[in-house]
Amino acid sequence: MSGFDLAVPRRVVFGPGRADDLADLLAALGRRVLLCAGRDPSRHRSLLGAIEPVAVVSVAGEPTVGAVRAATREARDAGVDVVVAIGGGSVLDTGKAVAALLGNGTDPLDHLEVVGRGVPVERPALPWVAVPTTAGTGAEVTANAVLSSPEHGVKASIRSPHLMAAVALVDPLLTLTCPPGVTAASGLDALTQCLEPYVSPQANPATDAVAAAGLRRGARALRTAYEDGGDLAAREEMALCSLFGGIALANAKLGAVHGIAGVVGGTVEAPHGAVCAALLAPVVEANVRALREREPDSPALRRYAEVARLLTGRDDATVEDAAGWLRATVAALDVPPLGAVGLRPAQHAEVTAKAARSSSMRGNPVRLTDDEIGAVLRAAS
Repeated sequence: MSGFDLAVPRRVVFGPGRADDLADLLAALGRRVLLCAGRDPSRHRSLLGAIEPVAVVSVAGEPTVGAVRAATREARDAGVDVVVAIGGGSVLDTGKAVAALLGNGTDPLDHLEVVGRGVPVERPALPWVAVPTTAGTGAEVTANAVLSSPEHGVKASIRSPHLMAAVALVDPLLTLTCPPGVTAASGLDALTQCLEPYVSPQANPATDAVAAAGLRRGARALRTAYEDGGDLAAREEMALCSLFGGIALANAKLGAVHGIAGVVGGTVEAPHGAVCAALLAPVVEANVRALREREPDSPALRRYAEVARLLTGRDDATVEDAAGWLRATVAALDVPPLGAVGLRPAQHAEVTAKAARSSSMRGNPVRLTDDEIGAVLRAAS
């Protein structure tokens, strides 16, 4: 067995009610707090206790280069020395990026992959605490922040171990109020982020362990969480699925689902999780077909069979059963196809060309041709 590194936050705090620990955790990290939150920052304001933030950033949608630049400027002017992000993946990525830029005195385009200069993040970020309120992105334990660049029509990452949170505080109680649509999209994103690292060439025994556990837990809990948002047991399982998926992707990389989704998300305004969900089964089918044709001895084919068993709970499940389970689940959760969120056939060629250059493609178990990527887009539309 080859050696491996495992990057994780300094501390992970998990469990129902653990959000009550936030004020004490923050007080140990700094005194001048930047609060990054969703559209209504007052919603979770009580979690800060007596702490009064010196700056507040409201994140209304997926973060853009311009929005993160403005938030960094506001935080720097306020003398912020610790960041807390309470919300979904967009909020966490905003807080993560701002903390890194404050710690380095730099601009988003200095570090952004693909469309920026790609300069390494040299110094630690300001300490930041991640408090997810959805179970999907796993951003609380990842080492990258995904930003949209509207002028380039693409999403790209600032990526460095320095972006890891000082504390990832995961309280499933905070996800109980997620509406069904958000539960579906974020939950399928969490499953994707367990599945892609599991079949990645960069997988290792540690990522295998958490990815497999995440797939098993997510598969048995997602529909329940969608149908009954108040089911705490299902919400706990999905929070663990998301957490484990974040650890897996941070260390074993993603694949074609996210490689294509990042470009689609930069082309049309659509929730990231819903885009991933629409792409998931078509990408699995395309990967398996390409592997069988070009790399029939690849260990990834055995791993896809293991994925099928984890998703279905059946020992006799085949690779085809994995794709079937994913299609049935996407349909049951009423996830729209890409055409319904605005992606037009005329845009497929441009998306294909950009997706082929995506950094996420490096974790795919097989290199997909442009024709194969185009077929995925048609199948997902």
